[in-house]
Amino acid sequence: MKKTCSLILAFLLLFSVFAGCGQTTEEAGPTPEATSTAQPAATAEATATAAPSSKTLRIVTTIFPEYDWVREILGDKADNAEITMLLDNGVDLHSYQPTADDIVKISDCDLFIYVGGESDEWVDDALKNATNKDMKVINLLDVLGDSVKTEETVEGMQETEHAHDHSKEVSTFEDDEVQDRSLSDWAGDWQSAYPFALDGTLDDAFAAMAEEGEMTADEYKTYYQNGYKTDITNIDIEGDHIEFAYEDGKKVGSDYKYVGYYIQNWSTGTKAAMYRFEAVDRDSGAPVYIEFNDHMIEPAAAEHFHIRMSNESFDAIVDPENSWPTFFPAEMTGEEICEHMEGHDHDEDEDHEHEEEKDEHVWLSLKNAETLVGAISNALQELDPDNKDTYAANSDAYVKKLSALDADYQAAVDAASNKTVLFADRFPFRYLVDDYGLSYYAAFAGCSAESEASFETISFLAKKVDELKLPCVLTIEGKDHKIAETVVENTTAKNQKVLTMDSMQSTTSKDVASGATYLSIMEKNLSVLKEALG
Repeated sequence: MKKTCSLILAFLLLFSVFAGCGQTTEEAGPTPEATSTAQPAATAEATATAAPSSKTLRIVTTIFPEYDWVREILGDKADNAEITMLLDNGVDLHSYQPTADDIVKISDCDLFIYVGGESDEWVDDALKNATNKDMKVINLLDVLGDSVKTEETVEGMQETEHAHDHSKEVSTFEDDEVQDRSLSDWAGDWQSAYPFALDGTLDDAFAAMAEEGEMTADEYKTYYQNGYKTDITNIDIEGDHIEFAYEDGKKVGSDYKYVGYYIQNWSTGTKAAMYRFEAVDRDSGAPVYIEFNDHMIEPAAAEHFHIRMSNESFDAIVDPENSWPTFFPAEMTGEEICEHMEGHDHDEDEDHEHEEEKDEHVWLSLKNAETLVGAISNALQELDPDNKDTYAANSDAYVKKLSALDADYQAAVDAASNKTVLFADRFPFRYLVDDYGLSYYAAFAGCSAESEASFETISFLAKKVDELKLPCVLTIEGKDHKIAETVVENTTAKNQKVLTMDSMQSTTSKDVASGATYLSIMEKNLSVLKEALG
C-alpha cells in the first residue's frame, strides 16, 4: 500500500508541475477551504487573492493541533502568514493521502509541520521534490524523541492482525446493511471441524482461547465439541446443488433455492445474518430447510461457515446459540484449522515482520504540547527574526495556559475515587492517561482500522464495567457508538452513560470558525474525564 502511495505521489508531483505552468495566479491559488489566515476574522477572499509579500510566511500543517498552535504563537502577526491545514475535511490521519494541490502547497512553503508516524510515510517523497530548499520541517515525533511511545495491546483489547481478511466479518450492524447472497458464496468441498474437536487436534486453539478468555482450555473444548456436533462429515456445493455425506457413509443431495435471510440477535447484544435455502427435492433425504452463517452480511466467498438445518421449518431449527456445526475447506489439514482458530497463518509470516508501530497521538498530552509549541516557536523566530520577540512572548504565555490545564487534569485525577477509564472504541489517549497515572481498557488500539468488536471483546469490557462499577463507557468523536451501546447493554445495570472524548483527528476549519481551539477541546475532554472517573 505504501509503495503504491509513493508511485501515486510521484505522478501527482509531475502532474502538478505541468498543470501549474499555464495557470494564472487566481486559477492556481488555494481554495478557501484549504487555507486560512491565522486571524479568524480574516475573509476567505482576502486569503485567496492577496499577493504574497516578502514577509509572508507560508506554513503548512497536517492536523488541527499543529494549526492552532501556530495561530497562537503568531498572535497579532497573523497578517504575516498564510496557514494551511491539510486534513480539513474530517478525514482521519491514518487514512489521509495528499492531493496534487496539497503537494504543491508543501513544495514551496516556509515551514512544514507533520506528525511523522507510519501514517505520514508519504511525506519523504513530497519533501524530496520540494522547490523551497530552505524550508524548515518539524516532525513531531522527532522533536519528542525518546518520550514517544509504541502502540500497546492491553488485556481484553481486540487484536487487529489475523490470518484471513475479517474486513467484511461483522457482529454488529444495521439491519438495512444486510445484502442478499447466492449459494455460490459457499461453493466448494467442505469438511466438518467436529472430528478435530474430538480427537485433540484443536487443543492448542482451546489453550490459546483460555489465555485470553474466561474459561479453561477444557471448558472451551467442551463448548466447541457441543457447538460443532454433527453427523455430517462433508458438504459439497456446486451450482444450486448441495450434497451431504454422513459418518455412516450415506450421501444425499438436492438443488436448493434461496428464500432470503434472517437476522439473528444473540444474547450478547451482537447479531448474525442467517442466509436461508430450501430444498427443491423434498423427497431426496437431504435437509429441507438450511441456513448458513459465515459472519458476513454481503456477497463474498466464505472461508468457513456454520450451518443449521431442519426438516420441519426454519422456526424449528433448535438452539442456534449452542449448536453451530462448522465446516472448513476440505483441503485444509486439522493443524491448519487449528492455526486458523488461533488467528495465525504461518504462510504469511513475512507479511507480519515489522517494527513496533509508534503511537502517533502525541498531541493529546499537554506536556508534549508544551515541548512542541516551543519547537514551533523557535522555527518561526528563525524564519522571521524581526518578530522573534513577539513569537517568544506569545509562546511563553500559551505554554503557561497549557501548564495550568495540565495541573487541572492532575488535580481532577487526584480527587477521583476511580483511576480507570474504559473505551468501547479505538484508544488514542494513551499519552494522556500515562501523564496522570490512569489505567485503561479499550476495544482497539489507537491506530487500529477495526470497527467491529468480537463477542469476546464486548463481553470482556462489559464485565470490567461491572467489576469496577464504572459510571461511563467512553468513545471517541464520530457518529457510530454502537460498540459502546452494546457494551452497556451487556452490563448488569445497563444504565451507564456513553460519553465522548475528542481526539481532534476530525477537527476542521468549520470547527475553527465556530470557536474550536486546542485548549477548548482539551478543557471539554477534562469535563468528560471527571464524569468518567466519578
